[in-house]
Amino acid sequence: MSKINLKPLADRVIVKPMEAEEKTKGGIILPDIAKEKPIEGTIIAVGPGKTAEDGKIAKMEVKVGDKVLYGKYSGTEVTVDGVEYLIMRESDIFAIVG
Repeated sequence: MSKINLKPLADRVIVKPMEAEEKTKGGIILPDIAKEKPIEGTIIAVGPGKTAEDGKIAKMEVKVGDKVLYGKYSGTEVTVDGVEYLIMRESDIFAIVG
């Protein structure tokens, strides 16, 4: 698992997106512009959870290491030490894979 110097706040998570496919199933190599943005990634860091109006912290449903599916345009892209990550709210995650 990657170790980065970022700690998400509240109900945010840091996701390492999976690499986009460089070839089609038929073996055609895709140029960068034609590669589809990945919607699957691995959770690298998890915030403590969202604080409710009563002051209690809602437990996060995802954990470090989970493979997740998220919206195509979800999150904010950040680059740390040359590696791209996404910071998004837990609510932007659709499902845990596996």
